[in-house]
Amino acid sequence: MLISAVLIAFGFNQLIIPHGMISGGISGVTMIIGYATGFHISWLYLLLNIPVLVWGWRSLGIHFVGWSIMSVVATTVAMALIPVSALVSDLALGAIFGGVVVGAGSGLALRQGASTGGVDIIASILTRKRDLSVGMLIFVLNGSIIALLGFMTGDWDIALYSLLSIFTASKVIDLLHIRHVKITAFIVTTRSQALRTALLPLQRGITVIRTRGAYSEVENDMLMTVTTRYELAELRRIVSRTDPTAFVNIVETVGIMGDFRRPSL
Repeated sequence: MLISAVLIAFGFNQLIIPHGMISGGISGVTMIIGYATGFHISWLYLLLNIPVLVWGWRSLGIHFVGWSIMSVVATTVAMALIPVSALVSDLALGAIFGGVVVGAGSGLALRQGASTGGVDIIASILTRKRDLSVGMLIFVLNGSIIALLGFMTGDWDIALYSLLSIFTASKVIDLLHIRHVKITAFIVTTRSQALRTALLPLQRGITVIRTRGAYSEVENDMLMTVTTRYELAELRRIVSRTDPTAFVNIVETVGIMGDFRRPSL
């Protein structure tokens, strides 16, 4: 998470902000306010993320948002420490490589079961209800903000280069995050009921299959659930905490038919 925060702060302060570009989302809004008022962008970034983090806590749970809070605070501190200075003079290079660096930081955070706040959390909430690519959803949300900026300011060069940076970041996020890739977990456990209850926050269907050991002749339950790579880290934590002796087989799913999302209870 600290590496993620440093990458994001470096991309902002060394590649995007010096050229007057905007990253989109919450960070983009903070940059617009910072450019207009002269306030320090890092502290605006922290301030505007607070209501989004509260929404994320209510929708995604304290574990996800707890790491996200750490990410936002670490990014704020890193932005305050890293000087705002143009690493490259070319606007296109700043847009492309700024997107690569920021996308790498955001993707790394998402891959570890957290986010960098802002639109990342909004996208994560929405993708729990719809089977969508996080990176492309972030691109659409952020792109809408950039388009609005272009119409408001009339500076389409900066707006379109900012859009290029956001698109680059979204593709890097998908390469690292692979949120939309499905996996199937087969969990053989002696604590079936406790594990089923613990897995409910993932909002995925669970099938209980009765099994019997070939050598031991001991009967157990096997829980089968299809989830995503994004939720795999949380699934592993839940299983380890609830039944450390459980046997888990995790395989990548080629395709699924039927309702993948389990309605919230």
